[in-house]
Formats: sequence, structure tokens, C-alpha cells
Amino acid sequence: MAALAAGGVAWLLGASRVADACWAAGTLVAIVPAVLWVVAALRRGRLGVDLIAVLSLTGTLLVGEYLAGALIAVMLAGGRALDAAATRRASRDLQALLERAPRFARRRIGTQVGVVPIAEVAVDDILVIAPGDVLPVDGRVTEGAAVLDESALTGESVHVERSAGEAVRSGVVNAGGVFELRATATAEDSTYAGIVRLARQAGAENAPVVRLADRYAAYFLPLALLMAGAAWLAGGSAVRAVAVLVVATPCPLLLAAPVAIVSGLSRASRTGVVIRSGAALESLGRATTLVMDKTGTLTMGAPRVVDVVAAPDRDAREVLRIAASVDQMSPHVLAEAIVAEALARDLSLALPSQATEEPGRGVSATVDGHRVTVGALSEGTVTAAWALGALNRARLDNAAVAWVCVDAQPIGAVLLRDPLRRQAPRTMRRLREAGFNRLVMLTGDRPEPAREVATVLGLDEVYARQSPADKVAAVRAERDRAVTVMVGDGINDAPALAAATVGVAMGARGATASSEAADIVLTTDRLDRLADAMDIARWSRRIAVQSAVVGMTLSLIAMTVAALGWLPPAAGALLQEAIDVTVILNALRALRGDPRTKVELAAATEAMLQEFAAEHEELRDALSQIRTSADSLVAGADTAALRSVQRSYALLTEQILPHERAEETELYPALAAPLHSTEATATMSRTHAEIQRLADRIGSHLRVAETADGIQADQVDDLLACLYGLYALLRLHFIQEEENYFTLAADEPDVRR
Repeated sequence: MAALAAGGVAWLLGASRVADACWAAGTLVAIVPAVLWVVAALRRGRLGVDLIAVLSLTGTLLVGEYLAGALIAVMLAGGRALDAAATRRASRDLQALLERAPRFARRRIGTQVGVVPIAEVAVDDILVIAPGDVLPVDGRVTEGAAVLDESALTGESVHVERSAGEAVRSGVVNAGGVFELRATATAEDSTYAGIVRLARQAGAENAPVVRLADRYAAYFLPLALLMAGAAWLAGGSAVRAVAVLVVATPCPLLLAAPVAIVSGLSRASRTGVVIRSGAALESLGRATTLVMDKTGTLTMGAPRVVDVVAAPDRDAREVLRIAASVDQMSPHVLAEAIVAEALARDLSLALPSQATEEPGRGVSATVDGHRVTVGALSEGTVTAAWALGALNRARLDNAAVAWVCVDAQPIGAVLLRDPLRRQAPRTMRRLREAGFNRLVMLTGDRPEPAREVATVLGLDEVYARQSPADKVAAVRAERDRAVTVMVGDGINDAPALAAATVGVAMGARGATASSEAADIVLTTDRLDRLADAMDIARWSRRIAVQSAVVGMTLSLIAMTVAALGWLPPAAGALLQEAIDVTVILNALRALRGDPRTKVELAAATEAMLQEFAAEHEELRDALSQIRTSADSLVAGADTAALRSVQRSYALLTEQILPHERAEETELYPALAAPLHSTEATATMSRTHAEIQRLADRIGSHLRVAETADGIQADQVDDLLACLYGLYALLRLHFIQEEENYFTLAADEPDVRR
């Protein structure tokens, strides 16, 4: 640049020889790095268009076009600088992970608090976390509550609250007051350290699309030389040949593709997806087969209570309270789910005594003076009609059963199952739209629940009772047919992840076997992040190819014009600089993502979605009450059945119907703009009308029953149809809203947290 400017000043002053000398010096200086780039490419077994740069610089010196040579020199330096700046910009989100890594921690020993390097933090150390601190290690909150910003790991902007005893991950930010943390892992073994290791590997590696660019360059180089030679022969002037080489240098093909790939990596990191390399991003962009593990990937990976069945003389809430009181003493995953459900229903738990646990059978304890057992029963001991009904319902729902016995007599059963992830159906639809034409599920579970999940999600193939070796064989078979992505979350999934074209680990938890074996890690447990990553991959690949093709086309047009003698070398150098800038700026569009896949939500609308989603969780208890009322009516149209129906109607009028009316008048109008149509919620509005109609019909039956001092025989059939119909309709309606609308929000509510 200095040589070009100095030559320009000398030319303006009339010292043309001095100007030529300055420009020639600048050209000579530029030849040195250009030759080094050619040598470096040859060492990698690649001959690219840097050779054209050397030939054009040399040519300008030989034909005396010193100004053109200086312009090419500036163009080469500017192009490399722009490429580096674009790469830095595209990589800044990846680098942010590295820069945020904490280096020190406040450790409390007794009453003394000291600052120590995080490498010295050991398991069970007590750490003091101040407001704004990045948690240095994984641990558990010791007391009080911690308000955390997990956006760096999950991409979610909503703060979460963790109470005493809850596990927290390193790398999140303390967005609340001071709290203490008991370390459960060293810094090296913690979540953030694992993610940082992945981020260090992420970058614009030599992805297949870039290698494709090199193959294009292999054709472009001889074409450029051929056109230059033809121009020389046809016009009899070496200047024309130099002009052709000038506009062919440097090829934007090799600048734009890496920038687009790195931009895609950066974009993915913002959404909570760590991609190890550009090769993985490009492969994801052209994948057509998706293989998924079931537990923890398509399902939540943790059981939840779906129903509580009580003996005829018992109340379901009391059965759940007794069961949860005993299960407080058990670390079993089913016990944790029962306790969580009881707390979510605001039940007051008793403190059990003399607790014992028998592996495979359950836990026993004394509660309120009675010996209570929660766990399994031998099938032959289940003889009562209500118990057989509960067992049959569990089989139909593919649920596990925890029997509740008081003084050795069964009084109820708690039904639990691993629920489908709320985003799963919508994510499957998005993945098919993104290019997957074959969706396969692998699971070690029984065929019945596996088929049920596959039916709901519309999967193409299901393999049940799969061992880790079976999963690897299945993935290899799919990989041999097409580019295959495998998604899993457990240690047993690691071999299958490594066998796939692209392995994706769900919900990074530090240096687990699955995340280490994966090419892509979703740092949050949201399945829809996989669809986001797929959209980003295809958009980045499309931009990379588009930029390369546009750049080559523009260069070929300019080369043709130069070969005809209509474009002198100096003007050609300026034109080529403009082409380079254009394609690099176009490649940076990959940072913004595909606008067609975005659903922009106003902050108020997103908050509203969160509120209604939380209400859905609270209303599930009301849905169970409606079914319980119908079951009571089947047993007999007596006073107990009437009271049960009255409770259901009270829940309808006081909770469910106001909730539905608020959705109709507040939520649906707010969704019309982001969904670009009022028709998107029209079918849900029709369902609201049907819910209101059935509720009114139940109310009419109750007024008749109250006047006649009981439910009349001619009311039973219609009342049963209304209750069972309303229960099924509400369940379906809730699921539809959660899949279609609530998944648009940044995070899911968890009232059991």
C-alpha cells in the first residue's frame, strides 16, 4: 500500500520513473509471499490459483505494467486481510467460550475465604460464588437458591433458579446473589472444560466443500492459462495475457468458502451447538438419514407420574402423599419422580422412620404409625378389580407401576413413564423439511413402547432391544447406504456415534464418552437444537457454494473482456478486488442464518408462551380428575360419583375454561404475526368451542342431578360420553398446543424444578 501511494504521489509530481520504481518495488515485495503460498499449497498436495498470482505479478514486471503489479499486490494483501478479518468476526462466538473460561475460584475453608487457581479445586470443596461470577466447576448448591444465566451453554436467555441440593454446571453465570457451591468434580472433569476442549477443535478445517473448491481451482487454473495464452496469440500482445491473469487472481472461490463454513460454525455456537469442524458441518448439511436413540434423546430420559390409581375407599392425592413420604428415603429414579410429583401438587409430606430398601422390590418405612411399602408386587398377589384395572392401564400405556401398600394391603398404584420430549414431533417435521428422508430409532427398550414412540413421531424404522454392539451394526448399515447422522446421550451410545458419518451428543455433561465420541455436541437437552444445527449447516453450505460459483463466474466474464483487449491490467486489478470483496461479504451472510427458518417472537409473546406452558403443567392434575370422575360413575351413579363430577366441573369452570378463554383472547392473536396467519390457530379455536360445549353439557347434567337428588339412570351414558370425551379432547388439545406453539418459546417450563 505504501509503495502504491508513494508511486501515485511521484506520478502526480511528474516523476514517472520514480513512480514506476515505487510500483515495481511493491510488486517485487508481493511476489515473495505469493511464492510461499504456492509452495505451502504444493506441500499439501494442492496446486491452487496462487500460482496465477505469481504469474500475473511477474508478467506485469516483464511487460512494464508496474501500476497493475502494485494494484495486484495491494489486492492480495487486502484480500488476505479481509479474509482474516471475516474469519475473526465469524469465529468470535467460538472464541468467547475460551475467553470466558474461569481461572480462579473463591474457596472457603472454615470461616476463611481465599482465591485459588481452579486447578487446585478438589471434589467436596466449598466455593463462594459472587454475583457475575462464572461457575468454575460442576457442583451442587449448598443452601438457599441460585439464579443462573445459562445462555453461554444453552443459548437460552431466560434465567433459571436452582435450589439447595440441585446440581449446577460450570460455565454458567451467577445472575443473582452470593451463594455457596459444593464441588462435585474438578475443573478438568467439569462441563465447561469439556466444552472448551470441543471449542478449541472447532474451526474452518478443510471441509469437503472447501476441497470441492480446490477441485474447481484445478480446472480454473489451466483455463486461465489457456485464455491468457489465446489472448496473447490472437492479439499479439503480452499485455492482454497479463490482464487475463490479473482478473483471475486471486480466485474468490478459495476465500469465500472457508469464510462461509466458519460463519456457520459461529452461528451454531450461538444456539448452543458446538461443532468440532467444518467437515462435520458440511457433512451435516448433506445428510439424508438420521438415527436416534430413544431414551434421553426422543424422550426426557427421566420418568414422570402419569396417573395415580386409588382403591375404592382411598383418595388418589392421599395415596400419592403417602408414597412420596416413603420415597423421600430412596435414591431410585422412580422414587425421585414420585416425590417430585407430590411436591408439584403441593402435598405435605410426612417424615418417615425405620426406612429400609430392598433392591428390585422397593422401599418400606413407617408413616403415621403404619408400615408403608412402595415398589413392586408379585403378579399373583394382584387380585382386586381396581388393581387389575390399574395393571391393565399400565400395560396399555407402557407405564411402570409402583404399588403403594399400607400394612401389607395395596391401597393404590402410581403409574410412571418416560415422557416424549415436547419438541420431538415438531423437530421431526423440521428435520424432514431440512432434508432427512429416513428417520430411524434405536433403543434397548421393549418393542411395545418403542413402536408407540415411532407411531407418534412418524419414524421410518424402529430397532428395539438393541445392545451397544447392535446399535453400531445398525448405524454402519445405514451409513453404507447414505450420509448418516446418529444422535445419542448416553455412554452406551458412544460407539454408535463414532460409527456414524456425523455423531451428535445430546446435552453435554463435560468429558462424557458420548460427547468425546461425537462430532457435534448440543450443550442443552433441547432436541430442537439438532434441527437448528441442520438448518445452519445447509444454509452455510449453500452460501459457500453460491459464493464460489458467483465469484468464478464474475472472474470468467472479466477474463473474457480482458482477453478481447477491452480491460487493461490496472483496471482489471481494481475489478478483481471488487469481486473478492463481493463474494466474501456474501459468504458472511451465513452468520445471520436462513431467514426462511426464523420465527421471530416479541418478548411479550415469548413470556406469554412461557406462562401458558406453565399453566398446562399445573392443569394436568385437573385432567386426571375428569377421568377419575368418569371411572367413579362407571362404578355406580351414587353420591360419591356425584361429588366427583362436581369437583371436575368446578375445576373446569374455575381453572380450565378461564385458561382456554385467555388463550383465545390473548395468546392466539399474539401468535398471528409470527406465524403469518390467523389460520394457524383456527383449528385450536374450534377445539376451544367444543371444550366449552362439553363443559356446559356437564353443567346441565349436574343441575338436573342436584334437583333430582342424584344422578339419574338416563343421564349416565351421556354424562360418561361427555367426561371421557372431554378428557381425551383436552389431552389432545394440550399436546397440540405444546408441539405447535409452546416449542417456539426459548425454554420449557419445569414446575417440578
